[in-house]
Amino acid sequence: MKQPSSKKINTSGARFGKLLRVLFFTLPAMIPMAIFWIGPIMKSGFLSFTDWDYMTPDYNFVGVENYKDVLTSSHFWAAFKHTAVFAAGTIIPTLTIGLAIALLLSKEFRGKAIYRFLVFSPWVTPTVAISIVWSWIFNPKGGFANEFLTFLGLPKSQWISSSKTALLSVIIVTVWKSIGYSCIFYLTAIDKIPEERYEAAALDGAGFWAKLRYVTLPGVSPTTFFLTIITMLDALKAYDQIQILTQGGPAGSTRTLTYLFYHLGFEQFKMGQASAVAIIIVLITVALSFTQFKLSKKWVNY
Repeated sequence: MKQPSSKKINTSGARFGKLLRVLFFTLPAMIPMAIFWIGPIMKSGFLSFTDWDYMTPDYNFVGVENYKDVLTSSHFWAAFKHTAVFAAGTIIPTLTIGLAIALLLSKEFRGKAIYRFLVFSPWVTPTVAISIVWSWIFNPKGGFANEFLTFLGLPKSQWISSSKTALLSVIIVTVWKSIGYSCIFYLTAIDKIPEERYEAAALDGAGFWAKLRYVTLPGVSPTTFFLTIITMLDALKAYDQIQILTQGGPAGSTRTLTYLFYHLGFEQFKMGQASAVAIIIVLITVALSFTQFKLSKKWVNY
């Protein structure tokens, strides 16, 4: 009978040892993930096929009826539209202003650390606290926003009290909070651009705008892509500022997909449909994350 070689035994032992090391370092993270993330998602997936009303323990299986009702509902597509507008309105100014401030803060000047702290402080401030302060600012009667418009000689606005401007008001608050986050990432990306590229561009007679276009923007493009995906995901799950500022109104004008989930589940007690919306949000999130993973390989060797 042929005996297994010592080389094969050693290889198997090495693989088993590597597996044990991987489990040792990943299990502490996987256990809470399974309890607080994977488990609730599976439970939501199960509930999305039932007619549970959240109030009683009884429920019936309804198959894909909840998904049909959600996807054929005008409220769902209105919320989807609001989410898309909110995401676009958040991403563009957050990245543009964040990059502009990062370019300013990348220069050497006195008190730079203080300015960096001031720019980043809104991001670490709780969203609820920020939203309460901004609700006072947006008060149509005596709020600072309208006082500032009056000072500039512009007409006053109803801000969060009007369906025409409520979503814009929520976007302003979200952008103001998120600028510091994008700025910090851009500062790190700018610091990693080799100085030789700027020197070579200067020798070719490039000015500020030429350096920005041909050196800085390509150099920070991986960061721009990353921030685009992250900001889009944040817009998808935005809830706190909407709840504090508008409660999804007026007339549903700020009801995004996440707020629609809350509205269906905890206001109308249609937990089956709410769970279906939650699963759709998860699928969109997974699709965006997969897109980031695939497309980010383009810049790995930049």
